[in-house]
Amino acid sequence: MYQYLIVCPLVFLAGFVDSIAGGGGLISLPAYLAAGIPPHLAIGTNKMGSTMGTVISTARFAKNGYIKVKLSLLAALFAMIGSTFGAHLSMLASERILKGMMLLALPVVAFYVLKNKNLGDRQEGSGIPERTMFLITMGAALVIGCYDGFYGPGTGTFLLLILTGMAKMDVRSASGTTKVINLSSNIAALVTFLINGKVLIPLGLASGLFCIAGHYIGAGLVVKNGLKVVRPVVLVVLVCLFVKIIKG
Repeated sequence: MYQYLIVCPLVFLAGFVDSIAGGGGLISLPAYLAAGIPPHLAIGTNKMGSTMGTVISTARFAKNGYIKVKLSLLAALFAMIGSTFGAHLSMLASERILKGMMLLALPVVAFYVLKNKNLGDRQEGSGIPERTMFLITMGAALVIGCYDGFYGPGTGTFLLLILTGMAKMDVRSASGTTKVINLSSNIAALVTFLINGKVLIPLGLASGLFCIAGHYIGAGLVVKNGLKVVRPVVLVVLVCLFVKIIKG
């Protein structure tokens, strides 16, 4: 019961944040570790909860027409390829190298968000040709998917920034596409952990229900308020990620 009392409320908060701007793992994974769960079991159980939650936010975006089906499915495929490559690469490279790169990149990203007050605030179909949008989205899914497999924290946030900034999507469509990519990555990881017996299923299901509630509420706020909600939460996630990397 002690584990449930620690994990479930924090997983609700993680689902809420993740559905809006990504980065929920910065909250949920430490919650499992704080409850005394061994790292591998914590990661696997966290994937079960986050997968359940992401299904709900993805469905809510789809219901409101903010998911481009063909684009999102292709992006999900590229993300899975990138994630697989990144996971293998992580076994060869030092995590310290990537952390150093992130410490340099995060302040730049935060400055971009602060400067760009109209982040994703555009009408559907404006900006760039659809072909270019597809190419940028596929590239982002592949590269960020590789990062997700290699290291992971902030994956959804980086995707959201690239899709609104470079692919010129409106913030709701970018959020919907990001959810599809994240969901495919989560499912692939969850299956792997289940096969290897690294998931506490009862705790994972319980926390998954709280994660669903967080995702449902958060996705609803994005659908209704868009930029007003996403931009400040993105900044908070970037600061938390920066602090986490500094602390190691």
